[in-house]
Amino acid sequence: MERDYWPTKQWRTATPAVMGVNGEKLAGLDTMIKSGYGNINGFVIVHKGHIIFERYDHGYGSEDPHHVASVTKSIISALIGVAINAGYIKNVEEKVLDYFPEYIANYANMKRAVTIRHLLTMTAPFPFSWKTGGRGGQEPLDRLRRQRDWVKYTLDLLGQKSQPGQFQYYTAGTHLLSAIITRVTGKSAREYANEHLFRPLGMNEIPDHQSNSFGLDDVFGKNVTGWVKDPDGNTAGGWGLTLTPRDMARFGLLYLNDGFWENTQVITREWVNESTAMNANNYGYLWWLREEGGIFSFSALGSGGNVICCIPEKDLVVVIASKIISKPRDRWPLIEKCIIPALGDLGRN
Repeated sequence: MERDYWPTKQWRTATPAVMGVNGEKLAGLDTMIKSGYGNINGFVIVHKGHIIFERYDHGYGSEDPHHVASVTKSIISALIGVAINAGYIKNVEEKVLDYFPEYIANYANMKRAVTIRHLLTMTAPFPFSWKTGGRGGQEPLDRLRRQRDWVKYTLDLLGQKSQPGQFQYYTAGTHLLSAIITRVTGKSAREYANEHLFRPLGMNEIPDHQSNSFGLDDVFGKNVTGWVKDPDGNTAGGWGLTLTPRDMARFGLLYLNDGFWENTQVITREWVNESTAMNANNYGYLWWLREEGGIFSFSALGSGGNVICCIPEKDLVVVIASKIISKPRDRWPLIEKCIIPALGDLGRN
């Protein structure tokens, strides 16, 4: 896609009218947010590379980082793609246990069959079931944080009570992907992301998160800063990353532009296409997929209602930074009822 500028150093802003967007319909966002979305701290809409709507509440601003929870997974997905392109990983069919030889002796054949693709698509066999509308088993993340070895704990659970190929959303499985990145590159996922993803996009580089303890607030809650790591120094693969809303938008714009940024193919077009290809599970390579009303979108979603939603047809990125709470209201109605109608037939052209 041709763009006349890149927000590497600074975003350009434009009024909705200048970009041909119906400002009156877009203004309905304010009413909806105030009436039922009290945990939203930041909201950014990018159309054709320009910020056309930006709103902050509860004392937050554009440069205040948020713990984006499972949005972290989509960052890890990008890093796996970068590592494959760099030759550190052959392909997604590589066996997971091949990267952890010190653990392999006591593991059965089912574990040995699990591939990187299974982890990327949430089809690795873990002892938790997925039911329509939610999780059917309690994922023991609270138990995970108490472990001395997060990798071994996750590998021990792998292959229990199910077969590879069944969709089962399991956050800790993505921690294995982070550990693989470290084993093949010699750098933590945080360091690798700073060098090969965040810095090229002009995103804030993520500082080392000094974990003196692994209490609930230190790992998942209000004390999270930088990017959480486990006791062995592996960057948390499924959560624990803090990003500003504008940096979330930069990452979304990268994917909207097929991995190209300024003069560099940061992520290959092939990886972006594979990661966001629609399938029966509505889940790509750690991206949620939606096709509704003839409009396709792919989103990085995190607890509390943290969102990076990309709609290629509309050249649109919607970012929502939220306080993590239980059972937040679905964010899609904000996009469906206010943002998409405001754009009308506008798209990439």
